[in-house]
Amino acid sequence: MEGEAVIRLAVFAGLFLALAGWELWSPRRRLVASKPRRWVTNWAVSILDAVLVRLVFGAAAVGAALDAGSRGWGLLNGLDWPLWAEALIAFLVLDFLIWGQHLVMHKVPLLWRLHRVHHADRDVDVTTAIRFHPIEIALSMVLKIGAVYALGAPVLGVLIFEVVLNGAAMFNHANVTIPPRVDRWLRLVVVTPDMHRVHHSTDRVEHDSNYGFNLAIWDRLFRTYTAQPRGGHQGMRTGLSECQDDRPTRLGWTLSFPFR
Repeated sequence: MEGEAVIRLAVFAGLFLALAGWELWSPRRRLVASKPRRWVTNWAVSILDAVLVRLVFGAAAVGAALDAGSRGWGLLNGLDWPLWAEALIAFLVLDFLIWGQHLVMHKVPLLWRLHRVHHADRDVDVTTAIRFHPIEIALSMVLKIGAVYALGAPVLGVLIFEVVLNGAAMFNHANVTIPPRVDRWLRLVVVTPDMHRVHHSTDRVEHDSNYGFNLAIWDRLFRTYTAQPRGGHQGMRTGLSECQDDRPTRLGWTLSFPFR
């Protein structure tokens, strides 16, 4: 479990620095809010999330996979399939679960009150990927751990999924420029920044689409895919219509937003 934490932290830090540098070198959109204030708030929320997960859930989903394996619990633990097949199945099921959870967070009013903390960010960049209210993170972790136990997901599959999901979320929130031709091919497989940015539009139709964080197949399969924003990426307004000011850059306001 010590190795799991080191691997995840190393990949996270490396990708964050790489994407932050890419944003400076080739930004897709001009930012409108104070970047230092946004980054301090988004990082503070992320640190609170990480502390909560470690204190309440310990090794979280990876720990659940280890425990399920030792007890023989879950569907895959009752099968004698190759590790690569079980890991692939676990990856796909968990990715679909996260897509479904994201859609439900938008459709259930009580859950939307939590999730709108993420959407309140007026700009979309690499730190938006780590801006989730601690209560939403806790609920998401309960769902994920339950799924790992029910599935009997192998430790390797869960670890790969967690690392890829964190990296993919930072990538598709990054304010980076990708050539249109590359983006068109890339989004056939994974969610690209231009694809996910549509989901952060203040336009309700665009906002209720492109729920994927990693694999792009789910939105196409369930017909929640929007290729491009109506006004183009430069003309699109992101965030929430009712929060187009500096309030989302404040930590206290951000944490109390669901209860307002």
